[in-house]
Amino acid sequence: MNDLRVTIIQSHLYWENPEGNRVHFSKLFETLKDETDIIVLPEMFTTGFTMNAAEVAEAPDGPTVLWMQTQATKLNAAITGSIIIKDGEFFYNRLLFVKPDGFTEAYDKKHTFTLAGEHKVFNAGNSIKQIEYKGWKIRPLICYDLRFPVWARNTDEYDVLLYVANWPERRVTAWDALLKARAIENMAYCVGVNRTGLDGNGHQYTGHSAVYDVLGERVSTASFEREFIETITLNSSHIEKNRRHLQFLNDADNFTLE
Repeated sequence: MNDLRVTIIQSHLYWENPEGNRVHFSKLFETLKDETDIIVLPEMFTTGFTMNAAEVAEAPDGPTVLWMQTQATKLNAAITGSIIIKDGEFFYNRLLFVKPDGFTEAYDKKHTFTLAGEHKVFNAGNSIKQIEYKGWKIRPLICYDLRFPVWARNTDEYDVLLYVANWPERRVTAWDALLKARAIENMAYCVGVNRTGLDGNGHQYTGHSAVYDVLGERVSTASFEREFIETITLNSSHIEKNRRHLQFLNDADNFTLE
């Protein structure tokens, strides 16, 4: 398994403006200086965290999916982030993982955020997703999922835990602590990408996007609170060496999800 280059993009979002956000991220992609394997965007990166799903939702093969496929092919890198999808009669906060050949995998957010009424608008997913890419096993999750460690439990020997989020400034201390904890307890790299700026509901976001290694050390270096693009190399030998030496996952309690 070769090392994996992950680019995190922490940015403001244009409220309920999919086309404006696609243009914005297209321009950011043009500034990429390093070759990369995966580009990670925030949760609901085309709209911000809105409950106005009926007005801004897209079909599973809508313009943002097509845009992601085009950009992934152009950049020869996978692109991931969540958007609002209408699938049949239901709305989903759906993370898409689009590979350079256009093949697209999806994860629907399991834990809808009741404090904002997300559960009243969006159907919750009920399936864990594991993505295999360039020899790495990746577990994608979305924002509020971060508060529920059982859902992230590393029973499948994944290598990377990936969270995309709109996590507000007032609770960012929890974001910092939980990202680090998920890395340590699962002995996996933990990637968390959050947004910045003010949304249409008046909530402020200060980012704090980061990457932690299997020991809980922060390996990203960019500023917590400003907009930034950073590419971090994840080292496969770091995972193998520490899991072999410490064996914490071998001693974990057994359980079954219901």
